[in-house]
Amino acid sequence: MTTIRDVARRAGVAPITVSRVINDSGYVSEKTRQRVEEAIAELNYVPNALSQGLRFNKTNVIALVLSDVTNPFWTTVARGTEDASSEENYSVILCNTDEDVAKQDKYTDLLLRRQVDGFLLVPVSNTIDTIRFIQQQGVSLVVLDRQMPGVSVDTVRADSEGGAYELTRYLTELGHRDIAILSGPEDVSTSTQRVAGYQRALQHAHLEVDSELISFGSFYQDSGYERTMKLLALSRPPTAIFAGNNFIAIGMMKALYESGLRIPEDMSVVGFDDLPPGLLVRPFLTVADQPAYEMGFRATKLLLERIANPGKPPHQEIVLPTRLVIRQSCRAI
Repeated sequence: MTTIRDVARRAGVAPITVSRVINDSGYVSEKTRQRVEEAIAELNYVPNALSQGLRFNKTNVIALVLSDVTNPFWTTVARGTEDASSEENYSVILCNTDEDVAKQDKYTDLLLRRQVDGFLLVPVSNTIDTIRFIQQQGVSLVVLDRQMPGVSVDTVRADSEGGAYELTRYLTELGHRDIAILSGPEDVSTSTQRVAGYQRALQHAHLEVDSELISFGSFYQDSGYERTMKLLALSRPPTAIFAGNNFIAIGMMKALYESGLRIPEDMSVVGFDDLPPGLLVRPFLTVADQPAYEMGFRATKLLLERIANPGKPPHQEIVLPTRLVIRQSCRAI
């Protein structure tokens, strides 16, 4: 991990001069300040807000950086993280990025300054810059929910492609031929994997893949609502819709109800991710259920192992199976 002394050597100054630049205290000439700031940038140095560059061995604090803490899926992941952390006497700092790169970068910098012992991160999009930056600081990291090609990092995720395949195959076995999918952002691995599973199931049933019925967007309710309305306006609307996550499903169902369509009489629907039973009076949506609690718990245990043994190879990719839960939201054609 880069230290204040490394920055001082690169800039050709004393460590106290670097400290003055970082803390904006004491006189430093403009020319020297510029050299120090350039060295900080070149070395990706993150100042320690707790001890002015002297890192404690452990703080017993980890960071959980999620995409949308209002989604019950992620609150369940967070509960698994909290329980696993508590068993090892660790505390958790929770941050929410809203799938915003600027917020992710802001929290990453803040958490590194606070000297967290490790990160559980749901990366915004498929970019790997943040992951590499954290690793350059010598801080342990586990990626949640996403597959990250191009970088060696521990990951814990569910089988998005397999779950999507099972859901779509269930619809084809009911006789549906025109099946639409409303997925998440196209630059997020879970979104593309769910579309891949959907396409594989159609091909298995010897059905043509219609690009007009494949839609990428956000993982939020308004996106599900708007894209469902567009599907209903097609000259040949689908007979079934696959929602890429639980929030998309809520927006999708709202659009169907407002359009006077009944589920499943007029439209069969399925979704990825379940909602907690306590939030539903009568669960009826057929889903591919991800083990959210297990994902958070196992990822945390893996992270704590990395913190205890930072040099232990190799990195792991843990893929958890999904579970097909058949309810009353589909009918046979």
